[in-house]
Amino acid sequence: MRIRATVAAVSGALAISALAVPAAQAVGDSGTPYTLNASFSNVSIAKAIKVGTTNEVSVSYSYTLTHGSTVNIAAKDFYTDAFLYHGSYSDTAPELYGDNPATCTATSSTTATCKGSINIYPTDADPKIADAGTWNVAAEAVAFNGQDQQNPDMSKVGYKDQSGLGTSLVQRYSKLTTTVSSTSVYKGKTFTASGKLSRANWDDNLYHGYTNQPVKLQFRKAGTTTYTTIKTVYTDSYGNLKTTATANYSGYWRYSFAGTTTTPAVSATGVYVGVK
Repeated sequence: MRIRATVAAVSGALAISALAVPAAQAVGDSGTPYTLNASFSNVSIAKAIKVGTTNEVSVSYSYTLTHGSTVNIAAKDFYTDAFLYHGSYSDTAPELYGDNPATCTATSSTTATCKGSINIYPTDADPKIADAGTWNVAAEAVAFNGQDQQNPDMSKVGYKDQSGLGTSLVQRYSKLTTTVSSTSVYKGKTFTASGKLSRANWDDNLYHGYTNQPVKLQFRKAGTTTYTTIKTVYTDSYGNLKTTATANYSGYWRYSFAGTTTTPAVSATGVYVGVK
């Protein structure tokens, strides 16, 4: 649900030019909405959101809404939510919203805990791959106060938004594979470990190789639980990995990627190599 499509300057004053709320269509921009007596704090949201190429991703959030005693948050035409924006907070900033408004539970006469979710649809090319990385959190609230939502007297509508409430990484989902040239090697002999590191491209909904990235080749001796890094290998221009390793003990080999701001960490499934 997007409470506001745009908060624009009209005749030097803020006006809500379009509101997408239940039972609401585009509204007129005559008049000036007053600043709603409300503020937002204590935002909680996932530190990182992994988005692939096809599946919808839903991430939960919560925040504290503090409001004046005359603000009726239980009214049917009161709406609030939190959303993500990329870059500086402006009308043109990329934004990610939920499908529904937040649900608020009063904790006192002037405070409430509000919970909701943000829904991301990669097949809609929202977000773009250029926007991968750090996003910021904002929250907003609107009180129609009984006004006709299709043609309100804007001077009787209250609106408040607040940016810079937190951050979350919106990342391109990553995949990593490991294959070996032989699963049975004589002690002290070498084998080839190959693999590929790829990540989601939200612009064409395909996975492409992540180039020139350091990836660790790791080994776990049979009967143990801890992987040890043997060497670091860099992906080529297609995201491929290839190196040789010496087999001294039977155990599991895998590639492991530490991640970047735009791409989450990922480890491949270990492949067993037995030593004769």
